[in-house]
Amino acid sequence: MSKEIFKAYDIRGLYGSQLDEELAYKIGFFAAYELKAKKLAIGRDARPHGESLMKELIRGVRDAGCSVIDLGMITTPMLYFASWNLDVDGAISITASHNPIEYNGVKICRKNAVPVGLNSGLANIRDNVFSSEIVKSSTTGELESHNITGDYYDFVSKFAEFGNKKFHVVIDCANTMGVLDLPIYERFKDNIKITKIYCDLDNPYSAHEANPLNTETLDELREKVVEEGASIGIAYDGDADRVGFIDEKGEIIPMDLITGLIAKILLEKNPKSRILYDLRSSMAVKELVEKNGGSASECRVGHAFIKIQMTQEDAIFAGELSGHYYFKANKNGELSTFAAITLLNLMAKTGKNISELVSELRKYYHSGEINSKVNDAQQIFKKLKEKYSDGKFSDLDGIKISFWEQNEPGSRWWFNVRSSNTEPVVRLNLEADTKELMEQKRDEVLAIIRS
Repeated sequence: MSKEIFKAYDIRGLYGSQLDEELAYKIGFFAAYELKAKKLAIGRDARPHGESLMKELIRGVRDAGCSVIDLGMITTPMLYFASWNLDVDGAISITASHNPIEYNGVKICRKNAVPVGLNSGLANIRDNVFSSEIVKSSTTGELESHNITGDYYDFVSKFAEFGNKKFHVVIDCANTMGVLDLPIYERFKDNIKITKIYCDLDNPYSAHEANPLNTETLDELREKVVEEGASIGIAYDGDADRVGFIDEKGEIIPMDLITGLIAKILLEKNPKSRILYDLRSSMAVKELVEKNGGSASECRVGHAFIKIQMTQEDAIFAGELSGHYYFKANKNGELSTFAAITLLNLMAKTGKNISELVSELRKYYHSGEINSKVNDAQQIFKKLKEKYSDGKFSDLDGIKISFWEQNEPGSRWWFNVRSSNTEPVVRLNLEADTKELMEQKRDEVLAIIRS
């Protein structure tokens, strides 16, 4: 067993060699201890080893004197929902998200979906797991089972406002946990025709990688949307806390532009509200939020940072370039199917195809995220700051230097460079308001990074 499986926001490793039932027991015991919990809600994804890992994690939690509500199989958004909808002190899920079936892991949150990461309790759990003795409580926590799905389906469904609009939706769950959200769509038989691909939980994690950020995994969905003449394509990741979208022409919709579209309709019901967008997002997102009367704020990458900032700034919604969409309605937790319903609401209200709605945001040229192996990230940051010292500087997350506000149209651009938390690479995102300028500045900045 290795401490390396304790990541910035969760625990994740190869089942058997890096994470086993004995370790799951210890994680459960010390998680209950760290959260000072009297009762925790616990669920899992569909991986075959999830059941035995969850059984031992529950035993560890109960041996710490903490009672358990067994949720069975759930999505991560269901976990966050349970953390505030039930009378518990937090929630835990056995899941490895989009990783292959050989992996498993643990996600932990406190009450009201407050994340537990390395800087907020996970490091303490890790250190206790590997160095502290198990001293069982004098009383064993109680165990009960509860099916959260009915209340969760009711909660998400209430946001639908489709009117008489009819949609044909193609949904790709990659044989993973998004399958559990299909009953929400099926409630709207008068509005939604559903075509399913890879929606089989009897053979979990047997399809393509459950990761809509990897655009190659969207090829079959794109083809199916066009073949079926569908309104939209929806692709879930492994634990259904991320989601990607395809327009009716089979084109991938950039995930940051989805943030703008969701913000647009949320602001109609919540005027002048705060919206967060991760700092790698297109300037078109900020402009759309402000055009619709909202207040737009940049945020760091990573759910722990975003949820804290949402609380601090009382934001109603936040979107991340990776396809995480966070809603105040779920205590700042992800709610992927709510994101999908919001897009359908926008299409119903405007009478427009999704490609038409996205077109007003496809106005600038983004490099996409480009990774470069480096030996000394800080030295690279120093060189970039010196080279572009006349730009607007931010160190919110890595470095971001912008020449947008002070430059004339046709010469506006910005870039962000961040270090990876897990490998010796830096990640570049760059945008300009012309294709030629984007390519020129992309190559210019990459030359400095790779020198």
